Amino acid sequence: MVQQYQSPVRVYKHPFALVMLAYERRFPTCPQIPVFVGCEVLLDEENEDGSIRTTERKCKLNVEAPYILKKIIGVDFIYFIQKNVLDRRNSILEIEAYNESFASRVTVIEKCRYFIHPENPEWTCFEQSASLDIKNFFGFENSMEKLAMKQYAQNIAKGKEIIEHFVNELKQEGINYVEPWHDPEETPEPKNGTKRPLSRKNTEEDEKQGKELCSAEGKLPSTRDMQLSSDYIERYLGKLDMMQESRLIQLRHSIEELRGSSMPGDATLLRFLRAREFSIDKAREMLTQSLHWRKKHQIDKLLDEYEAPQVVKDYFPGGWHHFDKDGRPLYVLRLGQMDVKGLLKSIGEDELLLLALHVCEEGLLLMDEATTVWGHPISQWSLLIDLEGLNMRHLWRPGIKALLRIIEIVESNYPETMGRVLIIRAPRCFPILWTLISTFIHENTRNKFIFYCGTDYQEQGAGGLGDYIEQEFIPDFLGGPSETYIVEGGIVPKHLYKADLEGSSSEHEHSLYHSISLGRGQSHQIVIHSDDPGAVLTWDFDVMRHNVIFTVLHKTKDPSLGNNTTASKNPLLADLDSTSTKEWKEGVDCVKVEPSVVCHDGESIQGTHIMQEAGVYILQWLNPEEQGEFLPSISSHKAQLMYFYETLPSANYRGSMMSLQSAVSGKSYASSSLSR
Repeated sequence: MVQQYQSPVRVYKHPFALVMLAYERRFPTCPQIPVFVGCEVLLDEENEDGSIRTTERKCKLNVEAPYILKKIIGVDFIYFIQKNVLDRRNSILEIEAYNESFASRVTVIEKCRYFIHPENPEWTCFEQSASLDIKNFFGFENSMEKLAMKQYAQNIAKGKEIIEHFVNELKQEGINYVEPWHDPEETPEPKNGTKRPLSRKNTEEDEKQGKELCSAEGKLPSTRDMQLSSDYIERYLGKLDMMQESRLIQLRHSIEELRGSSMPGDATLLRFLRAREFSIDKAREMLTQSLHWRKKHQIDKLLDEYEAPQVVKDYFPGGWHHFDKDGRPLYVLRLGQMDVKGLLKSIGEDELLLLALHVCEEGLLLMDEATTVWGHPISQWSLLIDLEGLNMRHLWRPGIKALLRIIEIVESNYPETMGRVLIIRAPRCFPILWTLISTFIHENTRNKFIFYCGTDYQEQGAGGLGDYIEQEFIPDFLGGPSETYIVEGGIVPKHLYKADLEGSSSEHEHSLYHSISLGRGQSHQIVIHSDDPGAVLTWDFDVMRHNVIFTVLHKTKDPSLGNNTTASKNPLLADLDSTSTKEWKEGVDCVKVEPSVVCHDGESIQGTHIMQEAGVYILQWLNPEEQGEFLPSISSHKAQLMYFYETLPSANYRGSMMSLQSAVSGKSYASSSLSR
């Protein structure tokens, strides 16, 4: 495999002629590059008018390799041929180097160029590219490739500093200016026959003449070519290593060839590279698909044309709120106060997706603005999710389906835009939601989640919310001083539901929720067989008429029950266990493991239980009327309810469920393993 390198443009804030004089001081040896042992000049000639100087050197480099590898290849030094062509008229130095040693086994080609900055003729630019192709190297191809690229990276990192070192050395010797080259036919020699001095103080006349020469049209790269300078990258994109810079430039050139002037910004290119671990091919494929998606759905017009439906303005509890401590824009979402079902039934899944995409587009715009405001790159935004009020009703399957669709689209088209996700006031049922959605979130993003349960976010000092948000910006609903302009959410009135959205939603509901009626004194029981200690049993039911008593019971497994019911390991495809025909009685057949709850007409009940022991667990609903009295079966004495339950495997809840269930101060297990 051929390794490619392309540098950004590096800028020396010195005139070209002075930089060229500093460059010459790198030869014949350069203590700043220890591997460069010396060189022999093979050719040094100029054309007739002196405008072109060609120099060819044979350079000797020390082999920095493990002892055993040196013994195998049988050499301590390798040789490179370097050819320099200095175009004094156009102020350009072209350098090409290739290996002479092991040329049949390894091909190394490096090209460099010094030229005048297109926007400031008093500055000099430098760029380089290289390729390495190891065809056959005694079976050490991979090791040699890694070793060569490592050493090359180290030498490149020193390159700019070395030129600066020699420029400073010249200035210490009193050489602050070197006169640009002049065509002998246009600039006569002084009458006394003396040569022009190599160095002297700049005069206004020569400075003007030098600027005119350096700014000649047609001799300099365009501004577009200059945009990705090393200074630009550090200021607007962040600190990158040598290979990251190279791959950013290579991806940029590749996409530019495909799309011409309709190029995404450099920050976007970098995000897609990071999402694919700086693999150019994978990043290009991902970005190309995203650009097609943006064009197909007119995403570029979203900020200008999107108008949130009135129900979103009135009931969607989310909005932008200042910045976090790293300068990232902060979005606050009070998910626990959101009526997921009401929003979906009033605006539909597509409109909810559009809302999420609009937030992502706003995030991109705010990141660009923050980069300008803070004076350093801001390439991500942060999300604070308040889960107070979250319950099993939020796990409504159409809502989960819509959320997973949003996550999939956002992950594909806005990679690496999420800097941190702060989960506040996580309730007992949150691990279930996390299990359902976490597998759809890229690992890089999952590692940015920080979880708080109870009131541990209020901790002062290390460990609290103040670690990530300035105290003055902590929202008022979390006990901070900062007022938020975010609606409180609440239940969406049913008269806002759209009839054409009802069909698909009710279809999902009927397939998940089972409805039952209980006469006076009757009970309904669901039996769950568990061979997975630590698995989580969850339930969600609505009492639609009358009152019921709900209880969770347990007994060690009875072999006579058989294995007619098993819990699904896939929470999205769980099968309901069979209704029990046996009457289970507390204290006789089993023990109570959750307190009995009297559930009133109209109530919605959600809960979880960790099945610590193997055996049989029973969910029981009882109509609490007296059982000995004969009464006709009339509707006013029947209890009606609809229920859904599910079991989730223990592997997903080692530690984290117990921590969240206890609701004591301190971060959950999940958050303790996450770095900021």
